[in-house]
Amino acid sequence: MSWKPFTIIHVPHSSMEIPEDLLEDFLLSREELTRELHLMTDHYTGELFNIPGVPMIRFPVSRLVVDPERFLDDSQEIMATKGMGAVYTSTSNGRPLRVLDESKRKALLNRYYRPHHLQFDMACTRCLHESGKCLLIDGHSFPSIPLPYELDQISDRPNICIGTDEFHTPAWLSDIAERSFREYGFVVSLNAPFSGTLVPSGYYRREARVMSIMIEINRSLYMKEPYGSKNGRFVAVRLAIQKVMSILIDAVASR
Repeated sequence: MSWKPFTIIHVPHSSMEIPEDLLEDFLLSREELTRELHLMTDHYTGELFNIPGVPMIRFPVSRLVVDPERFLDDSQEIMATKGMGAVYTSTSNGRPLRVLDESKRKALLNRYYRPHHLQFDMACTRCLHESGKCLLIDGHSFPSIPLPYELDQISDRPNICIGTDEFHTPAWLSDIAERSFREYGFVVSLNAPFSGTLVPSGYYRREARVMSIMIEINRSLYMKEPYGSKNGRFVAVRLAIQKVMSILIDAVASR
């Protein structure tokens, strides 16, 4: 497929990297931290959502360092009540993860969060300038069994979760995604167990030409949980995701 200059793929939670100079801030043992990394990482999403020629923005470090998908202001972020705002202080089961003063929190946000969002914002601006529109595909995965911190604890989870925003996700776009995944035989849910989709702050609820949709893949479809080895269905799942993404891109191109 040729490069589509209006599309950006965003993969925020695929990294397990924690810089060496930050390890001392964590309260977990190395074994405990490794397990937490495996539980919280969206394994292989960099591969699953990759389409040659379409720009992908990947967050360079683990979400345990900084989570770029959270609101910067904890008062706006519902997960901050769980100790999991933009800078986590709690683990997935509510244990203390680290203790940070405000200066360390600000330093982490300046080091990782703000540059990432600036890159994201600039990429979106470039799409609008070159094409007059921008499609953001927010790529994630989720565990087959809810982790304790998750707001939705329903155990019967779909294969695919599609997240939308009432301003930035046209109904026709989410309808195409939902229908396309079902045609590939997946059980699909809209905004459950996760909802919403990321939009650069400079355009959030301001610019309707910026369209965004989140695609979340149940990890049991493509890997052996929780430790990250691929299962025999990985290639088929990856191809299906890429084909649905191509359908979405073509649909936006035609409008």
